[in-house]
Amino acid sequence: MNTKAKDRIATGVFYAMAMIIVAVLFGLLFYILFHGLQRIDLQFITSSPEFMKAGGGVGPQLFNSLYLLVLTMLITLPLGLGGGIYLAEYAPKNKVTDVIRLSIEVLSSLPSIVVGLFGLMLFVNTMGWGYSILSGAFALTVFNLPLMVRVVEESLSSVPREQKEASFALGITHWATIRKVLLPVALPGILTGAILAAGRIFGEAAALLFTAGMSSPNLNFANWNLLDPASPLNPFRPAETLAVHIWKINSEGLIPDVREVADGASALLVITVLVFNIAARWFGKWLYRRLTAS
Repeated sequence: MNTKAKDRIATGVFYAMAMIIVAVLFGLLFYILFHGLQRIDLQFITSSPEFMKAGGGVGPQLFNSLYLLVLTMLITLPLGLGGGIYLAEYAPKNKVTDVIRLSIEVLSSLPSIVVGLFGLMLFVNTMGWGYSILSGAFALTVFNLPLMVRVVEESLSSVPREQKEASFALGITHWATIRKVLLPVALPGILTGAILAAGRIFGEAAALLFTAGMSSPNLNFANWNLLDPASPLNPFRPAETLAVHIWKINSEGLIPDVREVADGASALLVITVLVFNIAARWFGKWLYRRLTAS
């Protein structure tokens, strides 16, 4: 067999593998959306769940998922950026930084249930925050921080060295070089890492069972007082997310339409993730154009 024939075979194999992956992905999406879209309407999205009768919705759970996402990313992004910049630009090559990188690798491989138990011990019990959005946000920060640090470090390290050296040659300081040269070039990779971290927040359930809880109070969306227990923005209230709600009703739900609610919640979760990913990538491209233009 000649070289061209081997090349055609290898190309066909890789195309076939890509088509299988795409087919599996679209098959899953079609199955979830086909069974769930018929349940989704305005009442389902905005109303509270029922516990004994049919017809409930997932309004509080959807809001809790979005609020937890925002709160977690507000904590994760600054810490991840700081840790990644330190490891890529400031950390010396010695045993201490080797230990730091090893610790990051170990943390990134921890099962989410272990992170949940750690959050239960530290944030729920020791810190006294109880089952709350804040406990869940910090637990998910522990879960996602290793990913963000590694993504930021690798994105900065992949910037061509010539660009950095050219900046130094012009007399620009190290921090200004990072801010004006390295970060804009590394932004697409950092954005991809942030989207991956956000997707893990949307789909996470095990860690939140022990930190954010499996219940949600009746939310008064006319009350935005952070200290009011009924306020949607109160970070110290329990917050059942969509992923936790899907698990809960499938495992112990007593409502007669449990299957329909689970299908609708699953489809809504998938749609939310898709919309968030598209919006985040659009914002990232817009921000990249602004930074590179300036």
